[in-house]
Amino acid sequence: MSSENYRFETKLLHNQHKVDPATGAVSVPIQHASTFHQFDLESFGKYDYARSGNPTREALEDVIAELEGGTRGFAFSSGMAAISTAFLLLSSGDHIVITEDVYGGTYRMVTEVLTRFGIEHTFVDMTDLNLVKAAIKPNTKAFYVETPSNPLLKVTDIKAITSLAKEINAITYVDNTFLTPEYQRPLELGADVVLHSATKFLSGHSDVVAGLAVVIDEELGRRLYSLQNSFGAILGVQDAWLVLRGIKTLHVRLEQSQKSAIKLAEFLETHPLIEKVYYPGLKNHPQHELQKSQSKGPGAVLSFDFTNERALQVFLSNVKIPVFAVSLGAVESILSYPAKMSHAAMPQAEREKRGIKNSLIRLSVGLENPVDLINDFSQALHQVNEKLLVLQQGE
Repeated sequence: MSSENYRFETKLLHNQHKVDPATGAVSVPIQHASTFHQFDLESFGKYDYARSGNPTREALEDVIAELEGGTRGFAFSSGMAAISTAFLLLSSGDHIVITEDVYGGTYRMVTEVLTRFGIEHTFVDMTDLNLVKAAIKPNTKAFYVETPSNPLLKVTDIKAITSLAKEINAITYVDNTFLTPEYQRPLELGADVVLHSATKFLSGHSDVVAGLAVVIDEELGRRLYSLQNSFGAILGVQDAWLVLRGIKTLHVRLEQSQKSAIKLAEFLETHPLIEKVYYPGLKNHPQHELQKSQSKGPGAVLSFDFTNERALQVFLSNVKIPVFAVSLGAVESILSYPAKMSHAAMPQAEREKRGIKNSLIRLSVGLENPVDLINDFSQALHQVNEKLLVLQQGE
């Protein structure tokens, strides 16, 4: 049976880089060479200088391209390096329509860097296609979609956006970090460039910083390769190997984390101290049915609003199991505070306009037993109740 016919979880392990053809090793060799000897003046070999190509990095690029259903993959030194290099496909005078509650680093890149090079932008709630259509200008050359969005978990209709883009000969970027190709395949829905912070679920162990991009069009791939080679923000070989190792366990990690995320979301949804839970796996999520139609699952990230900021502070002081840190998608559960972490680059007025409150917390669910997580959250929320009661009595 050809590997093309394997199911996804089998492809994670059995692909063209299953074994090293030279030695039979079942782990991709780490090739540290920065330069490669050329045996013929008239005909150089496949590799010459490691910025342009390295066999270890290439193995990761091949694997992510296969998993996403693309023709070519690219590995970068961080998620933002992947995003920034992909944005270089645009030119001065171009306009981009972008998800409004996008990751803070992407917001900073668009508002503080691309504007300096004459690239315009319009942020829009991409769950409303009428707003998206109204944002299109004669010079619109790209749509940037983050779905589910960070941190409000809004779900964009990828196929609808890509159809709009094709009508005006624009390209569509999709950040697929939250769901990975395990649950969502944007290229199959018409996207042109898929982007990942491979720091997150793909590597999955909080031990590497990496970014990936995949394209389906070969000409677009040639253009992006030229930019990768010119800009030079490539992924180092040790980190490429770590991402390859993490990818092998993606299915079992994400499956377990998603099961726990559903249970935690349902628990939080019924708690009186929680004002709102943002998670497309809940039936009352506005895009619940859309999420089901364009993906295999809602993922393992959710956000929730406390009734007030003080309650959030007490909760964070008392919860024990999750780490309180930047990032997501790891084996351990991670609580993050968007206002001062992922979206610190976004001014408060812009955050509030998008619904990103100071009482909002984001949770990336790890591999702990969900009963332990719920018990831990319960005791922390009980402490919040006790603290608020004392404060009320003091008044």
